[in-house]
Amino acid sequence: MPKSVAVVTGASQGIGRATAIRLARDFSALVLVARNRASLDETREAVQAAGAQALVVDADLARPEAAQAVVDQALAAFGRIDALLAIAGAVPQIDLFEMTDAQWDEGLALKLHGARRLTIAAWPALKASKGAVVLMSGNSALFPKAPYAAVGTINAAIVALAKAFSDRGITDGVQVNSVLPGPVMTGRRRSYLQHWAPLHAMTVEEATDRFPREAGIARYGEPEEIAELMAFLVSPGARWMTGSALRMDGGEVKSV
Repeated sequence: MPKSVAVVTGASQGIGRATAIRLARDFSALVLVARNRASLDETREAVQAAGAQALVVDADLARPEAAQAVVDQALAAFGRIDALLAIAGAVPQIDLFEMTDAQWDEGLALKLHGARRLTIAAWPALKASKGAVVLMSGNSALFPKAPYAAVGTINAAIVALAKAFSDRGITDGVQVNSVLPGPVMTGRRRSYLQHWAPLHAMTVEEATDRFPREAGIARYGEPEEIAELMAFLVSPGARWMTGSALRMDGGEVKSV
């Protein structure tokens, strides 16, 4: 049985993939969860090249039964769970007055309820190992705006959910925090810029340069930078940190 096991959702791309590869330096085994099996296999190869065992679980965490299935497979393969990093969950960026109930439900099902169900399913194993949980939010939790109301609303709910789990974790010995990244240059953001730029008579390069300036930051973040924060939060050095919501956004949020 491996000495330490981390479960990473959203591991097929972006911050999830970068986090999984980074954690391969610290954990004996990684459970890689996402919907895209082909991309998950690429992450698995990178994790194994870094020296850790890897189990691929292609699962849609928006489905209620998926969380327990992921935990069951992780325990069957490795016998323990020491860390859960719930990163999966793209939320539609649609105006408050234009989003349908179905679009709201889509965002809630994966990012909020997926993380909630998976944390609950993994809790007995995390309690046994005195493990750690990190839930992925975003700094829009601190300034919800009409053009992307669901993103801010759901991210704020993730912060509150992590705080509630951390309260139970004080009794059960499970550490729980949330992370609030700012604009990070992921494949999803590149796709968004490629779609957005021609709609506003811009080149992709012009659109890419515009967003950091409007956000008041020097540049976009990189997935690997967020991965370093995630790795710290599930490391021995962070064990007394629980119930915290940590921003890493290049200074986009100007309030104290």
